[in-house]
Amino acid sequence: MFCDVACAIPTGRYPVKMRVVVIGGTGHIGTYLSPMLVEAGHEVICISRGTRQPYQPHLAWRTIAIVTMDREAEEGRGEFGRQVAELGAEVVIDLTCYKPSSAEQLVDALRGRVGHFLHCGTIWVHGHSVVVPTKETAPRAPFGDYGIHKLAIETYLLNEARAGFPATVLHPGHLVGPGWAPINPAGNFNLEVFANLAAGREVLLPNLGMETLHHVHAADVASAFVRAVEHRDAALGESFHVVSPAAVTLRGYAERIAAYFGREPNLRFLPWEEWRMHFTEKDARTTWDHIARSPHCCIEKARTLLGYEPRYGSIEAVEESVGWLVWNDRLVLSAE
Repeated sequence: MFCDVACAIPTGRYPVKMRVVVIGGTGHIGTYLSPMLVEAGHEVICISRGTRQPYQPHLAWRTIAIVTMDREAEEGRGEFGRQVAELGAEVVIDLTCYKPSSAEQLVDALRGRVGHFLHCGTIWVHGHSVVVPTKETAPRAPFGDYGIHKLAIETYLLNEARAGFPATVLHPGHLVGPGWAPINPAGNFNLEVFANLAAGREVLLPNLGMETLHHVHAADVASAFVRAVEHRDAALGESFHVVSPAAVTLRGYAERIAAYFGREPNLRFLPWEEWRMHFTEKDARTTWDHIARSPHCCIEKARTLLGYEPRYGSIEAVEESVGWLVWNDRLVLSAE
């Protein structure tokens, strides 16, 4: 499946439009994005640590070049930006940038050498929801290192765009897809929540279960990046939410998953301080990170300017992911 740049010769099936470098091109989003770009006619080079295969097979991987590189190590040497620039891409898509210094090193190296630079952000740049659905123009008040750093990157890139650097920022929600566990109706990654819903056992939810989660299928995020590449003029200097058409409440999410398994939901609601005592510190912290933000974002801007139209609703995306977990014995179901 993998080859180096020299041997990645596009086949006649895909006439090449542009050379595109995807940093993190075999991960959750890249698994879908890299083949989509090939199908759209581009030559694709993926930068990866080389530690894993893509989550989904695709014939396009035979024409995709894989450059194995440890980003953190190369950034520490001050070489990562230069190495990316030397690949000679017209488009660079960065799916794995989490520090402002990482963005700065890359932009400095690519300035004047790339036609379009796309960064993967997060809807957590907004912090807690105020007026929903949240638009891209809403004030940002992130909390926690992840959201704070991502906002700093977005601010830097959009400032650079105003000075002429061709940057675009896409903000996904909670990523879902076959191959990994989605955020569950309790707001964490504990698979027991799905198993209990499947068996009709009691599931505890915090407060009244009316906090929200906003999922998105990784394939829909990938399609948004392709759309942004295709609609470069509309995308330059802009940021976009990339989520499913609607958020879900914890309670509604639990009810739908129970129905997916042919069960009536058996839910009990507890005040936060009491609820957290029933879970590990890790699960409770993850839940708090999600319900304290309760994202619910608007995608009208991406629809209008990019033609983004997600194929999956939140529940449909999770059902596909949960089905994969069951089929691959990652989620073990038992009788009540």
